[in-house]
Amino acid sequence: MVATALPVAAQQYGLPAMLQGVGIEQKLDSQLPLEATFRDETGAPVRLGNYFRGRPVIVNLVYYQCPMLCNMVLTGMVNTLRHLDLNPGTDFDIVTISFDPSETPQLAAAKRETYLAKYNRPGAAASWHFLTGDDVQIHKVTDAIGFHYRWDERQKAWAHASGIFIATPEGKLSRYIYGVYYPNRDVRLSLVEASANKIGTLNDQVLLFCYHYDPVNGKYGLVIINIIRLLCSVTVLALATFVFLMLRRERHARPDWRPLPHA
Repeated sequence: MVATALPVAAQQYGLPAMLQGVGIEQKLDSQLPLEATFRDETGAPVRLGNYFRGRPVIVNLVYYQCPMLCNMVLTGMVNTLRHLDLNPGTDFDIVTISFDPSETPQLAAAKRETYLAKYNRPGAAASWHFLTGDDVQIHKVTDAIGFHYRWDERQKAWAHASGIFIATPEGKLSRYIYGVYYPNRDVRLSLVEASANKIGTLNDQVLLFCYHYDPVNGKYGLVIINIIRLLCSVTVLALATFVFLMLRRERHARPDWRPLPHA
């Protein structure tokens, strides 16, 4: 079931009763509960902190029997990641958590198999984890992220919002990207920033200078003043190089030129 991804306080006006209190409340720089315990797709008990291993982590909250929206979230993320040259297990990890406490590791394993096949990237099998857990452990994570959802008894489905969440290697929430379509640039820059620039290229550093994260929209937008500064710096450097080359050419073109004698 679809809900907007605006902060909860901004959603209440005009929404149907089943969507009241549903949404995403940003809690940038909040600490994820790394001590929270779940079961992985094999049924083994794990700590959330097991998956924070010196790399940024993409976290998403879905439920595996969702008829539509959760599949769109996972598909949208995979479509974006397939276009990035950053690699799972080397540059980042992924943790997908079901917020439905009734779901089982068997459901997690089936969903994992489907999306690993769609991603089809070396390293993904060892670095993309599908978890299930009880209500208490799930709420530790959803509350830390600000992910608000509710059961719709009439439709027998969970009402929830959509997005992916980027965390630092220490488990701090760094970026929220809303919706089911995640621009390549936004995901890449989010991962580069979350890694404290330990991944990415020089081009990424230039883009981060020119683009700034807008927490309201969950997107990166142009920072005009930084672009002007960059263009001015490039112009000054180009002019200085031109003047130096012209003076050098003129000096060597004069037939009577010779170095001054040493004193």
